[in-house]
Amino acid sequence: MERATLSPNLNQSYLLSPSHASTTRLHSFSFTRNLSPSSSSIKVNSFSSSVSSSFVNGGVSLTRCSAVLSNSSSSKGVTELADIDWDNIGFGIKPTDHMYVMKCNLGGEFSDGELQRFGNIEVSPSAGVLNYGQGLFEGMKAYRKQDGKSILLFRPEENAKRMRSGAERMCMPAPTIDQFVEAVKATVLANKRWVPPPGKGSLYIRPLLMGTGAVLGLAPAPEYTFLVYVSPVGNYFKEGVSPINLIVESEFHRATPGGTGGVKTIGNYAAVLKAQAVAKAKGYSDVLYLDCIYKRYLEEVSSCNIFIVKDNVVSTPEIRGTILPGITRKSIVDVARSQGFKVEERNVTVDELLEADEVFCTGTAVVVSPVGSITYKGKRVSYGEGSFGPVSEKLYTVLTSLQMGLTEDNMKWTVNLS
Repeated sequence: MERATLSPNLNQSYLLSPSHASTTRLHSFSFTRNLSPSSSSIKVNSFSSSVSSSFVNGGVSLTRCSAVLSNSSSSKGVTELADIDWDNIGFGIKPTDHMYVMKCNLGGEFSDGELQRFGNIEVSPSAGVLNYGQGLFEGMKAYRKQDGKSILLFRPEENAKRMRSGAERMCMPAPTIDQFVEAVKATVLANKRWVPPPGKGSLYIRPLLMGTGAVLGLAPAPEYTFLVYVSPVGNYFKEGVSPINLIVESEFHRATPGGTGGVKTIGNYAAVLKAQAVAKAKGYSDVLYLDCIYKRYLEEVSSCNIFIVKDNVVSTPEIRGTILPGITRKSIVDVARSQGFKVEERNVTVDELLEADEVFCTGTAVVVSPVGSITYKGKRVSYGEGSFGPVSEKLYTVLTSLQMGLTEDNMKWTVNLS
């Protein structure tokens, strides 16, 4: 095994101000890809490097964690993996090799994106994203197939569509669907040694769209940055696929009718931190929110959608502007119907929740997570016997097998990056 460190004179800070938008270009990786018909191709050369990182409770410290190419020849070719403990990666940021950056002026179009070394960015203190929260993000995953070489993306076009919908709501320009997908592909391939081995986790992909131009008065920012970075991850909840325990919140609310609850804007997530922190201090895994008007209809958990099962009928709150249209939610609805289950998207009351046979959450980070108990107004109701219920287990198995390439993709949802 060869070990080489990053060049000490390579600056890890990237300027996103207008005058420095293209000062840092990719120095090392190996592939050539056309990002879009109108953009130039990216050319990079092979490399081996060491990246600093250490993690405590999802945070990043300044101690070092080497990341090297692990070259092991086999009949299937050379496998490249970062040298980390793949059995204990957890769910937290681990600096990888490269990120993708693309810029656009208000009223313009995105073009000429580029891969850069992963590192800090610099924006004006009066940037729209910092002062007025003009920002969106997406969450996606890439999985390594059993052959150790092929990498699968899951429904990237759906994330692109959702970002474009959110951008319209937040008065922001957005990449085209093709630009979004090609940027994600380029970023994953540039960090492919960070895609966990089969069965060890996934590569979490975080596309960001931010108003990075300077603005003082309340108005859309004059410039925008689209950025994609990645991190290898394990399970989102510390319980893994063991059941989680939720508390129903009736005083704090995640969203209101006419607001931005239905788009993946950054402010939606800051708003749940208080209730989530209180719940976790009491020993709960997360919070389940109710509607803000009647306080009796289910909405969603802090970062995932909610489902109930009663008499083999799968029900989930309908999308009505206050609930994020989750891509995993949408996929589970389709998978359930393909498996012969009746699925209802409708108003679901908290009373129905307490009487359900099974309860589970869905999201990119959690995929499918069984709920072991719900606490509402001091009353605790338990579900199952410490594991998945039969319906949620079936749906989890079908979906994850498809995402990981273990079964044939009859849905045509995966994109192979072999």
